Parts: sequence; C-alpha cells; structure tokens
Amino acid sequence: MTGWVNAAGLAAALLAAHGAFAAPAGCPREGTLGTSRVLSVDPKQYPRVGLKSFPDTLPLHDGEVVLTFDDGPSPPMTNKVLAALARECVRATFFLVGQPASGRAALVRRIAAEGHTVGHHSFTHAHLAHITPEQAVEEIDRGIAADEMALNGVETTTPSTPFFRFPYFESTPAELDLLQSRGIAVFGTDFWASDWNPMSPQQTLKLLTSRLNQARKGIILLHDPQPRTVAMLPSFLRYLRDHGYRVVHVVPAKPEQHSESPAGAAVTPHEGG
Repeated sequence: MTGWVNAAGLAAALLAAHGAFAAPAGCPREGTLGTSRVLSVDPKQYPRVGLKSFPDTLPLHDGEVVLTFDDGPSPPMTNKVLAALARECVRATFFLVGQPASGRAALVRRIAAEGHTVGHHSFTHAHLAHITPEQAVEEIDRGIAADEMALNGVETTTPSTPFFRFPYFESTPAELDLLQSRGIAVFGTDFWASDWNPMSPQQTLKLLTSRLNQARKGIILLHDPQPRTVAMLPSFLRYLRDHGYRVVHVVPAKPEQHSESPAGAAVTPHEGG
C-alpha cells in the first residue's frame, strides 16, 4: 500500500475509497489541456452511473469532467474527433455501435491505440426498452461481439471493457439487472450538449459550456458522428483548459484493484458525485 503514501495522501485515500486512480502519461506539448488523472471503475462498486438516469455518478471533484462519445465509429468524423483529442492530449470513452464497428476495425483499433476507452452501445442503436427481452439481449450481445471482433479479433460477448450505454438511455429493470449480474457497468450521463439537435457549432458550444458551468463537474455526453460536435470540439477543449477544468479518463478496474482501498475505508457508491 506504499503507493498511496505521497504528498497528497489524504486526497488519495478519499478517492481510493470510491475507485482506484492513477496519473496519466505526461503530454509532450506544453500549454495543452491534458488528462489530469485516470479513474479505474469497478462495476461492482458502480453498476450504474450518471445523474440523468440514476441516483449515483462517478466520484469526481469540482472541475473534473469525463468526456464520452456515442454512436461511432463514423469516418471521417470520428477521425477528426481523435485528432482534436490528440492535439490536447485528452483521453475519452467511445461507446461504439456494433454494426458500424464491424466494418471499421482499423478505426476501432485506432481509438484504442490512442489510449481511449472502448465501451459498448448495442448492435443497431435500437430502442431496447421497446423490444422483447430476447431481442434486447441479442442487441446487447451482438454489439459487444462486433466491437470485440473489431478491436481484438475475437468474437465474444464478454467485453474486455465492461462499460455499456443504452441507446436513448432507455432500459428496463430486467435489462439493468442482467448487465449488473454480468459485471457490466451501465453509463448514463450527468449532462449533455444536445448535439443531436439542429444548431450551429457555436450554439452547441454555448449550450454545453452553460450546462458545464452550472454542473461544475460530471460525465459529458457527445456524439462523434455529428459534424457540429466535430466543429466545436477544439474550442470546447480550449475552454476547458482556459477555465481550469480537468479531464478524467475512465478505465475498467483490474481485479487486483477491487480491494485497493485503505484499511477501514468504506467502499460504497458515491451519491451525487
């Protein structure tokens, strides 16, 4: 446990009680936003996160945000998002739709190779709460299998990263229980850019920064296939940098991290962020 003993030992202990964390690799370019820390998320501790859908969210400090992108991979838009993130040394989470991922393995592998987290978002982006339970399970499993095949060359319904986001944030209690029983964390969001609505990149940026300044922290939902998102993303990343916000990168906890909390610390979900 000596790794927890450092100049910020108290803060580390508090964070460790809610999820293991580590410092990210340094950025070779000065003046960039960068990634402030890596948060390892254990689905047993955090089976469902995101205040838009659930009572709990990730243990983030004031000014910390997690960037997530849905509905890709979609060239050339996803490529442009990756380029914008790389310029600022920022790492994000991409919730991929299995059907497009199955035909774009090179892009899926690029996402992972550049240090981002690959989560899952069903096979066809169906309304999982409005189809039969059997169809919903097939959508979930086919999506995971397609993403895993593209990423690792192995078709499996056991995800290498056990993070899932429901399309449209629509789920049933049975579907939520199923994913929890399989050790898969369900990601909602804390706020979003509404970037699916027809508006200019400038309007999208203004809306997003307004919501950010009100929430002060949280999981942010964006969509990499959206041109308005691609257009405003560099400005948004600069806004985060210039206004003192910090990006947290989420990754799945390794088995040995499940018990990495200081003696006597309560390991329970953190309510309300």
